[in-house]
Amino acid sequence: MGARHAALRALLLVGLLVSGVLSWPGIRQARGEHQVEYRYTVLGYVTDAESRGRAGVRVELVRERTGFSYLGQTDAEGFYLIVARLGDESDGETLELRAESRIVTLTARFDPADHATERGTRVDFIGRRSVESPTAFATTLKRYLSQ
Repeated sequence: MGARHAALRALLLVGLLVSGVLSWPGIRQARGEHQVEYRYTVLGYVTDAESRGRAGVRVELVRERTGFSYLGQTDAEGFYLIVARLGDESDGETLELRAESRIVTLTARFDPADHATERGTRVDFIGRRSVESPTAFATTLKRYLSQ
């Protein structure tokens, strides 16, 4: 595991811990980008047609409304993780995910009133096709954070 992945994992863990700690009764909750309501995570794998991970592939997530982009890169197993700053008002926003010459249009879907559940989706690039699996997001993130 590289230093970059360790830093990403640490940032997500801090966000999860701070969100949980600050929601205790009697503790005033501060607003910050480390909290669930300010982030949307896109993660997945880039593999070849035989499901072998492709290392070093640049992955970019672009907010169509603002044009702002977030960059990621696959690790040795082809795994990538991008954390974007999307607030409650961004539910339904269109995003564009790019990996090499492949482009996928996504819609950010989450419950704006839910500030406890991590927000995001999983998109895998398998050979020349892409597959979005929002239901696999939580388990994939949990597996990544437990490494």
